[in-house]
Amino acid sequence: MATINHRVPCTRTHQIAALALIVATFFFTRLFDQTLNQCSSQYPTYFSVANAPDDVVSWGYGPRLNLKIYVYGEDEIDGLKMLMYGREGKISAEACVKGQWGTQVKIHRLLLQSMFRTRRKEEADLFFVPSYVKCVRMMGGLNDKEINQTYVKVLSQMPYFRLSGGRNHIFVFPSGAGAHLFKSWATYMNRSIILTPEGDRTDKRPTSAFNTWKDIIIPGNVDDGRAQGKTGRLQLIELSKQYPDKLESPVLKFSGPDKLGRTDYFQHLRYAKFCLPHVGSHHGLFGFTSHSSWSVSLTLCSHECVPVILSDQVELPFQNVVDYTPISIKWPSNQIGPQLLDYLESIPDKNIEEMISKGRKIRCRGVLHSRIGAVLCFSGILWELQKKMRQFHQSVETFWLHNDL
Repeated sequence: MATINHRVPCTRTHQIAALALIVATFFFTRLFDQTLNQCSSQYPTYFSVANAPDDVVSWGYGPRLNLKIYVYGEDEIDGLKMLMYGREGKISAEACVKGQWGTQVKIHRLLLQSMFRTRRKEEADLFFVPSYVKCVRMMGGLNDKEINQTYVKVLSQMPYFRLSGGRNHIFVFPSGAGAHLFKSWATYMNRSIILTPEGDRTDKRPTSAFNTWKDIIIPGNVDDGRAQGKTGRLQLIELSKQYPDKLESPVLKFSGPDKLGRTDYFQHLRYAKFCLPHVGSHHGLFGFTSHSSWSVSLTLCSHECVPVILSDQVELPFQNVVDYTPISIKWPSNQIGPQLLDYLESIPDKNIEEMISKGRKIRCRGVLHSRIGAVLCFSGILWELQKKMRQFHQSVETFWLHNDL
């Protein structure tokens, strides 16, 4: 069978056009890559095995995230701005992002930048309600009564909250008080997902607002810290007086004759082998941390020492994938005394170094104060949220029938 080929002569014009096409393709490809890198540089999205660094893949949650989160806009719900900026709107997000309650702002900002954010409520798996209420309360922007009234008002305007009974809505409460900041949480928010750094605190209340089946422990913000008058800490201070050659109790003070800034404060911890709640040492045996998830996260990231947990009911971040037993010690809170010091002194240096070495492999996963720490921590929170997702939601306002009536 014969074939006929029609050959078009390749002129100089064709050659120039082809060369121009190659140059244009190269230029626009480079421009697109640079733009994409700039857009993703603030909060990189390492959420699939294909492009994830080892630190994220090794979390052990699974191969890929698949969720969509709707973030309520501050102007979308009447009253939401009050929970973010106070009754007069004078408290800024920049003021609230600093200090130990900054997680409310940081998680909100990360979600706004996230590839898992959706702007369509009908396709959302979860809904995030932004609120800086702990900061607002501490800065005098709202009192307890106003907080309670405003939350009730805000929630009453959310039809998707009512349809699920609040099960698919996320709230951040970044302090030991947890959801108790909202006095009526047990009535309105008892089925919602609460993100909080302290699952063992009830602030002297008979009922804890933390439920391990639905809520998530997150790392606290470690830009700042505070001393707390808990029994365990007071016992350690008394112990440091009895054994000054082993323990000391430095306290952050930013002014006055006994000024002790962060640099000098953490210098006390430089050679510590162990980190106990709010106790430091430059004798090389004991260090500093806190009672809650702030403690282990900060210790693993910032210090070369073994965290000693002295809270019997503590809940730690990312327990679904992180085993804390090889990298920390949990000691009964009712046995804080010389026997604790004797036990710690009995541990061989080889064992201590092994615990510290294992701790390095997960360090900074649980802190939000560094760029990579924020990425790792945020990815962990998203994985935890995905585990909380439900295929089915029902409430007193939802019904289903199987006929045409």
